[in-house]
Formats: sequence, structure tokens, C-alpha cells
Amino acid sequence: MAQPIPFSRHTGAARARHAKAMLLPIARQVADDLALRVHLALDTLRRSRGGVDEAQTLTQVLLLTGFLAESGFGSATREQLAAADHEIAKVFDIGRDTGIWALDEGGFALFAHIATNYDQQLHRAPLWAITEASDRLDRFTAGLPDQLPTRKRA
Repeated sequence: MAQPIPFSRHTGAARARHAKAMLLPIARQVADDLALRVHLALDTLRRSRGGVDEAQTLTQVLLLTGFLAESGFGSATREQLAAADHEIAKVFDIGRDTGIWALDEGGFALFAHIATNYDQQLHRAPLWAITEASDRLDRFTAGLPDQLPTRKRA
């Protein structure tokens, strides 16, 4: 005899838990791990020991910090982000030409501020904002148009 497919009668409860989780910040350990990777990449480039991976990490953080700031989390200004974008472009240009992947003192200071801001964003921004910023980064790296998804409002 065929067994009936067990359907959960608690889908509303699961949906409510998911909705609540989206309003909370990510777990502290996850935030610390993400932030540590950024700080390590920053330090490696400061010591002129970096490579393309560290430069890409800082580029991704630059974009994520800007996306989160646009959503109202963090204090990054367009001027800071533009200056950091210019600095990381120099790192890529010099790194490709010479094989030396490094940040100068000015670039390090800019990215130190961005890394600290990103660290704070990870610990304070709700999961929905981090997920949305990550989705925007994925679309950007795939070369797709940067359009904000429409979120349902209660």
C-alpha cells in the first residue's frame, strides 16, 4: 500500500522562524571569520606579500561595504569608496605589471577604515541586508545589471 507523503502542518511556524532570523545579525563566529579574512588580506598587502586573491578580497569588501551603507548600515561615503576604488585599481595595475601586490600607506589607511566598517556592519546589520548585498555582489561579478530586488514589506 502506498504511503502518504507527510506534509508538515507547521509551515507557518517555519516561515515565521525564517522571517525572524532574517531580522537578526549573523552569528558572531561567522562575522568574526569573515572579518578576519579581510584583515589578513589587508595586512598581507600592507607587507607587500599579497597577490591577486588578497586584492580581490579587498575589492569585494569595498563593494559589500558600499552596498550595506546604501541599505543604511555603516558610514562609508561615496568619496571614501571612490578613493579606495582608485587605490585598489593601482594595486591591480602594479601587481599585474611587476608581480608586486601591495598597498601604499594611503591605500592601507583607506582600506583599514573600510575593513573596520565592514567588521561593524557584519556584527550589526540584519541577515536580510547582508544577503541582499551578497546577491548584488554576485550579480556585479557576473556582469548582470545591478538592480535591487523588490522586497515584500509588511
